[in-house]
Amino acid sequence: MKILLVLACSIAVMSPGGLRFVPFVLLLGVGLALSEREWTRAVGLTATAIVMWALGWVLPLWWPNAFTAIVAIVCIYLIRFVAAIGIGMHLIGTTSPTQLASALRAWRIPRPVSVTLAVMLRFFPVVSAEAASVMDAMRLRGLAGANGLLRHPVLTLERFTVPMIAASLRASEDLSASAVLRGLGSHRVPTAMHPPRLGTADLLLVLAVAVLATAALILPALLT
Repeated sequence: MKILLVLACSIAVMSPGGLRFVPFVLLLGVGLALSEREWTRAVGLTATAIVMWALGWVLPLWWPNAFTAIVAIVCIYLIRFVAAIGIGMHLIGTTSPTQLASALRAWRIPRPVSVTLAVMLRFFPVVSAEAASVMDAMRLRGLAGANGLLRHPVLTLERFTVPMIAASLRASEDLSASAVLRGLGSHRVPTAMHPPRLGTADLLLVLAVAVLATAALILPALLT
């Protein structure tokens, strides 16, 4: 259901008339973040949407010129991605690679696709943690900061990129070994300890999406 929700919301907001769905997708993304107690994500998503709304709709009316028109066009385009990313972050934050692989197997998705997506879902958090460790090490040595980046941009990028390449290679080798131990290369279908099933939370999510979709279709007609 979470995968279908991401696909449906992405298609809705990226369609030619997708701006009407953007506020409701944002509302759904904030509601999902609050249900997970992810207060930072909820506040960040709300603040980003408010800033883009102010720059895209309010600023051109208050200060009309060519610059604000360009900013408005960019914000009106990017706010669609913000809405879709809010739903995608719910999928990433609440779905483990094991659950994703089990769901894709239940959908009869080809093994190369399901294994690739499961490894990607586990790889990006590892890379993010390694990047934070590299930045901490650079700060301890006095190599990170705006001054160093402005004075020696190429050297600063080199000092960050080289350890990140080594850390990414080491993480990929560890994940490959873990995948082999988990039997991802086996021709037999593994048995899931917790098979994906449609539950009460999924039904409530479908009901909430139906209500928001109906409101997105009806409210613009009523306002006009």
